[in-house]
Amino acid sequence: MSTTHSTPPAARAPRALPPLMQLSDAAAERLRALYAGGQEGKLLRVAVRTRGCSGMAYELGWADAPAPTDEVVSDKGLTVLVDRKATLFLIGTIMDYEAKAMSAGFTFVNPNEKGRCGCGESFHV
Repeated sequence: MSTTHSTPPAARAPRALPPLMQLSDAAAERLRALYAGGQEGKLLRVAVRTRGCSGMAYELGWADAPAPTDEVVSDKGLTVLVDRKATLFLIGTIMDYEAKAMSAGFTFVNPNEKGRCGCGESFHV
């Protein structure tokens, strides 16, 4: 009777996940100004809601404190809240701030997006 012993395959180290969300330098600068000004003592909350022609849209709002359903993201010395329901849609996203001739606001570079509507207000994954 022959017995063969095989060694179990070495366990692979888990792959590091990208951060949930990061801030660009421009977004951090604008957020610092908002936190120091009229929104002092508040935190920005990022959520994703069903809306628009592509199905989903980013929603920003102010909160006095993290809710039990928030993920707390810290980047560049700032804190941003992310609605837990939005986390799967936002993994690896970079929040930016753009000021153009006729508009200014936060934008999102989201590697999970598969497309956007023509007006740019909504996206799908």
